[in-house]
Parts: sequence; structure tokens; C-alpha cells
Amino acid sequence: MEEFLDPALGQVRVFLRHDDNKPRKLKYNLGHARVLTFGGAYSNHIRAVAEAGARHGIETIGVIRGEEHLPLNPVLARAAACGMTLTYLDRAAYRRKDTEEVLAGLRARWGEDVAILPEGGSNAAAVRGCAELPGEIEDDYDVICCPVGTGGTLAGIAAGLPEGRRALGFAVLKGAGFLEGEVARLQREAYGRVSGNWSIDLGHHFGGYARTTPELEAFAARHGFERIYVAKMMYGILALARQGAFAPGTRVVAVITGQPSTPVEVCGAPTGFDSGEPRWRR
Repeated sequence: MEEFLDPALGQVRVFLRHDDNKPRKLKYNLGHARVLTFGGAYSNHIRAVAEAGARHGIETIGVIRGEEHLPLNPVLARAAACGMTLTYLDRAAYRRKDTEEVLAGLRARWGEDVAILPEGGSNAAAVRGCAELPGEIEDDYDVICCPVGTGGTLAGIAAGLPEGRRALGFAVLKGAGFLEGEVARLQREAYGRVSGNWSIDLGHHFGGYARTTPELEAFAARHGFERIYVAKMMYGILALARQGAFAPGTRVVAVITGQPSTPVEVCGAPTGFDSGEPRWRR
């Protein structure tokens, strides 16, 4: 891990742990011949499912929010290059994607044998995959932080924590109070209980999912952070450190979710993401 240095941290130390949580979420979700899942047009989850399907010989179907737009953006183009079949739901239907009516329609179209994964991949199997992350961290720490979109990563990390440590998630959605119930539900489904070692910060969403402000944009650019998830978490950690929310000497691990900083060729298509070296590297 690498240490993130900023005068605002005072006596709090922050270490960056790069970890693409998408493969962790999929690790125990790929025991099927055919998988259908949901996502927006720029969904990293859609990308990850398509790539995993190509690697393991699994047929994948991506149900995309909204209308089709051609040419496809880099995320959907890569998913298609990996063999994923793309289909679309208008926004009204997409909001009802978890209802039995919509699910029954999808099964009627794609077959009763298709395994349906939720948006973001957060289910009990995903929680078990994410729970393996804390055990891989060899350095000492007190708090582990991660961005929160659907709650699966936080639910798993908290479930896998050693005694005496806690997890802090940073919601990237506006009005995300419901996420506490989601994290609790996911832990119950995975382990039959809710761990009491986690909390969610709701104050650093910067207007909501994929929303930003000039201040956040400048912060993300200065440090080379991805802005939708990672920059919000890191800005929140600094803000809490300034407020004295962490005791002096606290060691924080910040999980940098998403793709590796070095681009790779996947299914014959380049990632299309910035390959620049993050500016916090020493």
C-alpha cells in the first residue's frame, strides 16, 4: 500500500489500497452458463460481467438503462466486444427492474435458466467475495474506507474485518439513507446477522451519483483520483480528519475501487480510460 500525504490529515495516516471490487463481487456469482445483469451506459459492473463472461465462456446479457445510442460509448463497446448481448429498458421500466413483473418479462425473453444479477452485482454471493479483502491486508490499520453505491462492498468488507476494526463507507448517491438498510440486508442474507462495525457517511455525495462540483473536480485532478467514487471518498476522509472525527494516530486504509491505473487489452478492445500515472505516487 502507498501512503496518501496531505497536511490536512494532521496525525491521521491514510494508506491507499488499490482493489477492483467488481471481480470480487463476481467470484461466487459465476457458476451459471448464462448471466443477465443491469447497469447504466457507463457501468463498470456491466464491463466487468462482460469481461468475466468472455474469460470463462459464460453467455452474458446486459440490460442497459435508457435508449440505445450509436456509436456505443467505450464501456458498452468493450462489453459488446467481449460478447455481451446488449438490450435496453426505458427509464420508467428500469426503475421497476426488481419487480416480479419486469423480471418475469426478462425470463420469458431470455429463458428461465438465465441467472439474474442485481445492478452493481450486490447480493449475498458478492458480499462473501468482498469479505475476503480485509484478510489480504498485511499492514496494521484501524479503519477501512470504501465508496458506497449499492452497499455490497461495504457489507462484505465489514463482515470480513478482524475484531476491533471498523469500516466507513462514503455514499456517492444523494438521499442515500436507505443504504444502511441495504447493507444490513445484504449481511443478513450472506451470514444471517448484521455486524455492528460499520457506518455510512452521507455528506460527501457532491450532488448525487455522477454529479460533481468545481471543487471536487479540482481535487480529483490534483491527485489523479476517479471522480464518481474515489474522489468523493478521499475528499470525505480529509474533511473528517479536519473535523477531528479520527483520533490522533488513527491508521486509515482507503480502498481505491475500480480498474487498475494501467490499461489492458480486454477482448481485443482497449479500455478507453485514462492511463496517466496518479499524481499521489511517490
